[in-house]
Order: sequence, then C-alpha cells, then structure tokens
Amino acid sequence: MVSEARRRQTAASMEVQMSHEGKEVPKAYENLEFLHSPQAREVRILAEFTEPRMRLRKAGVDGTIVFFGSARTPCTEDAETMLAEATRKGTKGKELARIQGLAAMAHYYDKARELSRRLSTWSTNGKHGLIICSGGGHGMMGAANQGAHDAGAPSVGLNISLPFEQHPNPWITPELEFQFHYFFLRKYWFVHSARAVVVFPGGFGTFDEMFELLTLAQTRKLDRPRPVVVFGREYWEKVINFQHLIDTGMIDEEDLKLWHWSDSVDDAFQHLTSQLKDIHLQTPRVGYDSELPAPAILNPDTNRD
Repeated sequence: MVSEARRRQTAASMEVQMSHEGKEVPKAYENLEFLHSPQAREVRILAEFTEPRMRLRKAGVDGTIVFFGSARTPCTEDAETMLAEATRKGTKGKELARIQGLAAMAHYYDKARELSRRLSTWSTNGKHGLIICSGGGHGMMGAANQGAHDAGAPSVGLNISLPFEQHPNPWITPELEFQFHYFFLRKYWFVHSARAVVVFPGGFGTFDEMFELLTLAQTRKLDRPRPVVVFGREYWEKVINFQHLIDTGMIDEEDLKLWHWSDSVDDAFQHLTSQLKDIHLQTPRVGYDSELPAPAILNPDTNRD
C-alpha cells in the first residue's frame, strides 16, 4: 500500500505540472513558442545536426553520390514547351533571351538524369550501398532523383526552406526527404555523407556548394578523398576564368587536379565508378561510419517506431 507521504508527494508533483488556470505546462522540448524563439537557436541547430544522422542510418544509407546543379534547368521536353509558348505569346527582348538560354542548358538535365540512373544501377547491382543525393529541389536536383527513380533505387533529397524556387521534387524517396532551415548544416550533410560529387552547371548556390567542397579538399579537411566531377567544361570556363586565378597566384596549377572535367555521361560514369572502387569500397569506416552496421536500405519496418 502506498504511504500517505508518498501519495501527497505524487500529488504535489502533478500539481507542479499544471498552471494556475488548470492547464498543463509543456516541457521545454515540447514548448513550440520557445523552440521557435531566438533563444533556442542552438537547440534547432543541434536538431538539424543529429536528426538526419539518425534517419540516414535507420534507412541503411552507407554513403551517397551527391549531385549539385541549378534548380532552374528544365528538361528537354519542358524547354521545348517554354520555347513554343514564348513564340505563341510573341515574347521578345531579355525575356526571350532568358528562355532561350535556359532551353540551351536542357541537355545537361538529361545527362544528369542518365548519369544518376547508371550510377544507381551500378551501386544496386554491386551492392555498394551508395545512393544518389541531391538538394531536393527541381532542375538539376530533380534530374538526379529522377534518374535514381528510373533505376528503381532510393535517393536522398536535402531540401531547404526558401521564399522562392525550392520545393521538393516528386522523385525523392519519402523516407529520405529532409527539410533544412540552416544552409551550413545542409552543406555539412552533403559533404559528410558524400563518397563522390558531381557538379553540373548552376548559379550562386551551386558555386557556394562546389567551392566549399573544393576548399575543404584543398586544405585537407576531409577525412577521406571525395572524387569530384565538374560536368560541362564549356559552361564553367565561360563563367570562371580558372587560368587567371593561376596567373595571379590566387590558386596553384595543382589545384586544378582537385576535380575531373567531364562532358559525357560515359566519361563521368567511368571516372566515378573506378575512383569509388579504389577509395570508398576499400576504405575502413571512420567517425560515425565506424558504428554498428545499419539495417538494409529502406527496411519495410522503417516507420514503425
């Protein structure tokens, strides 16, 4: 029988959880007003650091092949529709030039989709445990996820909340769709999970992702090599004068060896698979990866907890 003292202590403890109005007072980690406040920024940062790790391991993701590229690039079919619509409306000037410029980039979408499909099939058939990862949006990111979907393979989408452009594409595996608020944590998970990276043409966001990765490689901050393919040499050498960086001493000529130029799906596929066989598949697990093996990718029981 519970003693009277214990009963009173329990009752007093329960009363502490109730406000003067008789409403239950939420615990700090259930207080949404607090969690969304400036004072809880550190908690939100920690959540975006730890939650993806738990979900990736639960899904059995051993590593990723990351695709970077513009959210604006259309596929060939959409590009043709855009051009036809512009003709019908009589679009002229800068707007017509913008549409024509985007349409001229559509072949990169198709190549990214095909490269993703082939890499996904290679990893699945070889049981390498590597899956495609993108920024979760449309354009080149959608091409990467769509290619994996074509191969019947899962893929990751590291989406981020923005006031424009960035909406999840429909080809991401639902269990592997993430939504970030902080850019730096999204980029952390891009690099930490990556075993290889492919950079397709893009704008400021792609520049940011590519140059941060190259800086980490240049300064030897990575725990293991990550093969990097920069796809579309004509585009990149038009927008960035790499030779001028060398001529002015801003980078060394050796720094150009941090990535592999590619203009074809066959070349990119050959380079990545050969590098991954030599590096990722032969490298001992380190850091988080040294933990106990995760279950098979997308175990049917994933959502039961």
